[in-house]
Amino acid sequence: MKRLAILPILAASTLALSACASLAPYGPQTSAGGQGFTEQRIESNRFRVNYYGVGAPGPVADLALLRAAELTTQQGYDWFEVTQRWIDGRPDSAGGVRPSVGVGYSSGRYGGYSASGVGVGLGLNFSGPSPTSTTLEVLMGRGQRPDRPNAYDARGVQDSVGARRGL
Repeated sequence: MKRLAILPILAASTLALSACASLAPYGPQTSAGGQGFTEQRIESNRFRVNYYGVGAPGPVADLALLRAAELTTQQGYDWFEVTQRWIDGRPDSAGGVRPSVGVGYSSGRYGGYSASGVGVGLGLNFSGPSPTSTTLEVLMGRGQRPDRPNAYDARGVQDSVGARRGL
């Protein structure tokens, strides 16, 4: 019976610990291994933009797009095209946590009896949200945005993602 009393305490502790590791406010990365954006000029109109965060990869990818849009307008361009994308260091991957379930089957004879069974396992993460990152290589241009799926209007991204993120 004492074991059952420990479960709510364990659950509350896990939630408290996971709340400590959350996506930091938008801004530049201020320390190695910290959250935020970095960028590197590759050519006059080509940059590599990184955003390092914690938690689901989607919000981190949004912040990488936002930084690419800001950088585009700061450099005097109107649109940018994502030519390469890495999430958690993998090209064009979904990144982040992928749930998995394992199923096992056993069968055997025990004494004079035959037995079989199926087991299902569920992995639990008590360490809280995991670090995640998005890296974009972007090519910037002026004038009308090309009609390609990975080309973005810089001001439109700033308005949309910035408003969604409360920036």
